[in-house]
Amino acid sequence: MYIETPESLAQSYRNYLMLEKSLSGNSVEAYVDDLNKLLSFLADKNISPQDAQLEDLQELVATLSDLGINPRSQARMLSGIRSFFKYLFIERHIKSDPTDLLESPKLGLKLPVFLTVEEVNNTIATINLALPEGQRNKAMLETLYSCGLRVSELVGLHFSDCFFDEGFIKVIGKGNKQRLVPISQTAIKEINLYLIDRHTIAVKHGFEDTLFLNRRGTALTRVMVFYIVKDCIEAAGIHKTVSPHTFRHSFATHLLEGGANLRAIQAMLGHEKITTTEIYTHLDRDYLRSEIIEHHPRNQVS
Repeated sequence: MYIETPESLAQSYRNYLMLEKSLSGNSVEAYVDDLNKLLSFLADKNISPQDAQLEDLQELVATLSDLGINPRSQARMLSGIRSFFKYLFIERHIKSDPTDLLESPKLGLKLPVFLTVEEVNNTIATINLALPEGQRNKAMLETLYSCGLRVSELVGLHFSDCFFDEGFIKVIGKGNKQRLVPISQTAIKEINLYLIDRHTIAVKHGFEDTLFLNRRGTALTRVMVFYIVKDCIEAAGIHKTVSPHTFRHSFATHLLEGGANLRAIQAMLGHEKITTTEIYTHLDRDYLRSEIIEHHPRNQVS
């Protein structure tokens, strides 16, 4: 008995969308992109689409939520996944549809806030580069957004953690776990411009290796970064409750919407369900870098 592979199912599904559903080319690509994320997630668990259960899909939803993916993006992706399993059921590849009881994320209050690419651009554009701290603040926000860092990871960055020639920074995350994160050329450029100003600061003993300094020559506090972000958001006229962590949510959402692989996003965010050592024995660093270079908006701006 011939058993359809995930690849052959994907191709059959594409044909179904084009020929029977008569969807536009853009719509077909959007549905197939959602399918590819699902297939990648299932492949990591060694599960075929035909064997996927409700619990597996609920784990996918939980993963998206843990990553801080915008709920509307989650709902759109789940719509595509439901369409695929409906197709499998119609074509009798499966006996029951595991998405029947799958709940979409609630689109109410208390959900992760994210910024659009335009809002990120407008926020960073409000920074006054004529001020002594202006270039530092611009470099910090670019790094937050380009690397998806937690604010504690940002203020804890060291010179010795930056490998700009290779396009990576080393980040110390929760539980003192280390991970390598690709950094965009835009962020590297802004950091190098900031270093010109940094060399004029009298650095206190013990902070020589700290990348981002306050005017007293010591490390910035998380609260200070919060106020910097708050001031920029207000100056940009954005009426959202935004914190430094919002840039992390925006990073994940924009990568997902741009087509990046879920597993790569997890690795770059240092998601707690993935051990750093295990990730870098199974994932090629060049692959991680290619994911962010190809899909992050900051790498698509001239």
